[in-house]
Amino acid sequence: MLPGHPATTSGHRGGSRRSQVTLIRDHQACIPLTRILGDGDIVVLLTPVVPPAQPDAGDGNDPFEPLGRALAKRHPWIRHVPYTSRNGMTSTHVGFIKRAKVVIFVISGPPSAGQSSQVEIGLMARMVGEQRPQIIVACQDVHDLGLMEANFPTIVQLPGYLPSDLQVAASVLFGEAAATSTAGLDVQSLIIEPKFWPPENWDGLNVAPVQELWNQCLPDQFHLEKFPLQSLLQRDGYAMHFIVKLPENREVVGFCATYTTFVDREGERLIGSLAMIIVKPAYRRRGIGLSLYEHALKQLKRIRGVDRIQLGSTFPRLLSGIPAASASESWFRRRGWQMDGQAPGHGQDICDWILRIDDWPSGGLSAHSAGLTFRQGTFDDFTSIADFVEKESANKDYTGWYDQYMNLAHDGRISDIVFGLEQSEIVATALIYTPNEASSLAQDLPWARTIGSDVGGVACICIADGNPGMTTSKDTIMIRLLDACVTILKEQGMKRVFLDAVKGGYEGFQSMGFQKWAIYRDLWQSI
Repeated sequence: MLPGHPATTSGHRGGSRRSQVTLIRDHQACIPLTRILGDGDIVVLLTPVVPPAQPDAGDGNDPFEPLGRALAKRHPWIRHVPYTSRNGMTSTHVGFIKRAKVVIFVISGPPSAGQSSQVEIGLMARMVGEQRPQIIVACQDVHDLGLMEANFPTIVQLPGYLPSDLQVAASVLFGEAAATSTAGLDVQSLIIEPKFWPPENWDGLNVAPVQELWNQCLPDQFHLEKFPLQSLLQRDGYAMHFIVKLPENREVVGFCATYTTFVDREGERLIGSLAMIIVKPAYRRRGIGLSLYEHALKQLKRIRGVDRIQLGSTFPRLLSGIPAASASESWFRRRGWQMDGQAPGHGQDICDWILRIDDWPSGGLSAHSAGLTFRQGTFDDFTSIADFVEKESANKDYTGWYDQYMNLAHDGRISDIVFGLEQSEIVATALIYTPNEASSLAQDLPWARTIGSDVGGVACICIADGNPGMTTSKDTIMIRLLDACVTILKEQGMKRVFLDAVKGGYEGFQSMGFQKWAIYRDLWQSI
């Protein structure tokens, strides 16, 4: 069956609707499945837990059972495993995928309010499956789902998930359906020739359409209410944002956020942050994102002092980088961004972590090491703290961190700095905040307060590196510093702790009770 050609069948219960199943593309050359399957090869069928396609179907069965049964008639080694938007990929799914020869992943539609995107879950399944062939079965128009830019190599499109649709899909997957070029959807009608869309400066006055677009395009965990989003975007003097509107009705269909941030206290070097590009799903692959991207880069490079472009943002923190295993990865790769993880700025993982304070290990962490003490900062401490942070943040390329320490001092909130001393030498610092505070740090880091009012935060951790006088290991210092921060936040009524933008240390954080909240790719280029 050729990509873009539909297979059809007539008739289903109660009507004469024709099921049209279209092979959008098959870059893996895995359809028909008979081409790559042998006896005993396991095919894992992952389907969403959703209501039946027909409301009057009162049998309570999984609506995708007909697909599992139809596939099993042709190949007995089918393993049908449902998934939910709430839980995504679990260890059970990972175990099945690792044993599979082929993975068939079904997407029923866009996410409902409060649900994770099935497309994102599909991308995670693809990452888990590594080199295994993955076939996406989309039960809706691929453009409405954003599948074309997600870059899945093999996509089959169905008009829905009625039993008749699923039975035709099984016959297509095994090469039994007759292809015709006269009915259904031609692939060329799915692809609109990209063009240039002139971006406009966003004046910041009407946040509602941007907020609607934001929440439509981003996973649930990154959804924001109107006023927190407005606070993050409206930063006079160092924020420039752009929009694309439809010429016929002025609807906002694309948005790009950018910032500039000072690198150090001299104030001569700047980093330009390409913080966010989002495009309404129905208007993707038309050149809107590329138009915003090229325009934003041009504007940032024109600013005197900008010598680096970053994907994501420093402060305010929208996202620390592009979300890992997202469709954005392949999009930016095609534009020259290196993601081999072999050098700074080449896609190393950055993690946000969440901890239930009740899960924090008790006993041992607070035991005093010889000469090592931790406490909150005072006015008399600040000069030494500032010198330490400037040195360590410059050595480790922690852009914008020094400014956050200075902002707390200007706000009179030096007690929000927690630092460690070995003898009389500063060896570690961190910043703490609670979601309801008016501190500049709490305003710049939105995710703790979106998780809940009982979530405090720890950010901008600096540990001394290469100090010949240090007798305590960096791991011990980190544990003791976190213990001090957790203890203070617990005393302030917090029940959970959010740890922002940390590189490495996965096993260590997990052993202390932290859970991954988000993973990003650290990407930047010198200019």
